Amino acid sequence: MSLRTKDMFTLAALYAVASLAGWIFSRIGIPLPWMIGPLVLSAALSVSGLLKIAVPVKTRPFGQMTIAAQVGLAFTPAALAALIGLAPIMIGMALSSAACAGLVALLLARSTNIRLSQAFLSTFPTSPVEAAIMAERHNCDPAPVILAQTTRIAAVVILVPIAVFAMDGWPDRAGVVRGGTFDLLGNGFLALLAITGALLFKRLRLSNPYFLGPLTFSSAASAIGLHPTGFPPELLSLAQIILGTWLGSTFRHDLFVNQKRQLITILTSTILLLGLVSVLAIGMAWMTGQQWEVLVLGAAPGGVTEMALTAKYLSIDLALVTAFQLTRIFIFMPNIPWIIRMIDTYEKRKNASSSGQKS
Repeated sequence: MSLRTKDMFTLAALYAVASLAGWIFSRIGIPLPWMIGPLVLSAALSVSGLLKIAVPVKTRPFGQMTIAAQVGLAFTPAALAALIGLAPIMIGMALSSAACAGLVALLLARSTNIRLSQAFLSTFPTSPVEAAIMAERHNCDPAPVILAQTTRIAAVVILVPIAVFAMDGWPDRAGVVRGGTFDLLGNGFLALLAITGALLFKRLRLSNPYFLGPLTFSSAASAIGLHPTGFPPELLSLAQIILGTWLGSTFRHDLFVNQKRQLITILTSTILLLGLVSVLAIGMAWMTGQQWEVLVLGAAPGGVTEMALTAKYLSIDLALVTAFQLTRIFIFMPNIPWIIRMIDTYEKRKNASSSGQKS
């Protein structure tokens, strides 16, 4: 058996076991079972060293496109009109989240003696891949950055739904994400929107094209009354399995073995950031009269794909949660590169000044 064939069989077996984990979690009643189950299983196999192959990052776009297209159906004309009046709150929450991330980054840099630019890349909510690329560009070790970013997303995906369930009461399984129906024409139209949006956004080199592209096209179609048919539940579950398996596989064995102290610090900073942002969101909800669950999910420093899926699962205002997340993304994404460049320049000048004084 060739190496490539063996890897394919191993990957197929991984997805089969991950699907079983999702089914078990769904029977237990865990929120987001088809994502959290595979995530926990894949992470356990990866950290233990039993998972010998890398889950291809190319599998993630399928999950992103499927979820994004489904999320876009929530953007009805009435929902879009309601979002406009909440723009100041969305921008305020995004800027407040940035302030919290900056504070945690400063604390992380001081407690671990890592570079401030690396601490900011580890803390600011963004894509793990994009953060790693920027880390290498500024001569920072990308491994801790990937670990911190992945840990943040995983913690948000697991802790936020469970916390909301614990505070609002554990619902029955009727809250499971429901899709549409199998309709070859309607589902095909939604898939076409997703693929077209993803390819166009990638061609334009826009950030997060596999989520924002399908979301834009799907929400636009929904807003003008074209009414694409939502994907069936089985396809949504498959998308979650793929996303959860990939996310769990990014927890590398060597980072947990060789950098235990840094791992503990990263976990602590992740929980601190999540706590600060959640308290801020609850305070904002109290002042504005908005539903606290919406603001907590909207402000949560996790991936927009995962938070949109969480909102759908918990039957919380999906369009509003997604709008909060997208506002943060559109404010953060264009500005993180120049902020890191500014910090990197400051550090170089400071180091040069210190070297000059010593000599």
